[in-house]
Amino acid sequence: MINGELIVDNFAGGGGASTGIEEATGFSVDIAINHDPKAIAMHKANHPNTKHYCEDVWQVDPVQACNGHPVGLAWFSPDCKHFSKAKGGKPKDKNIRGLAWVACRWAGLVRPRVIMLENVEEFKTWGPLNRGHHPIKTKQGKTFNKFVSQLQDLGYEVQFRELVAADGTYTCNNKTVIENYMPTSDYFWCDGEMFNRREHETD
Repeated sequence: MINGELIVDNFAGGGGASTGIEEATGFSVDIAINHDPKAIAMHKANHPNTKHYCEDVWQVDPVQACNGHPVGLAWFSPDCKHFSKAKGGKPKDKNIRGLAWVACRWAGLVRPRVIMLENVEEFKTWGPLNRGHHPIKTKQGKTFNKFVSQLQDLGYEVQFRELVAADGTYTCNNKTVIENYMPTSDYFWCDGEMFNRREHETD
């Protein structure tokens, strides 16, 4: 917990994002969610003090999971394959593309102070599919804009930017990172880093 507030990692995988969060904040993730037993087993090995849910993200009740505790940070890394250009011209799955909507569910039910979501850069083109399960070019970005609007309607200040996720590897991926803050949040984003407002206040 950060000052009594939970850290939640949805789509937790093997624990890479959770490790990054811990290195950035100095606090371990409290709740991790993934439907894959192998991913959860690896996450447990890497983060033994985290409470794990081996379930579909839609099956986890945020209110019950948080058990009355406020949420300081909710992190989301939904499946990117059905947005990525690396998938080529293969048909897309509407349900997988729609996994990001779970962030709005958490926003509405437990009001995390900060919500962060990362995906491939093509995530910003999220829109409806045609009968052949391919994106409708004339409607690219329409669903993404609705997603952003819903978070704004829930009271969040929404920012999004592209970051290069190379990190010393042989691959270089551009990621779209979406940051959502409650207006009363102590955190803000500047020059690619997150800061605490209280630590940067001047008299």
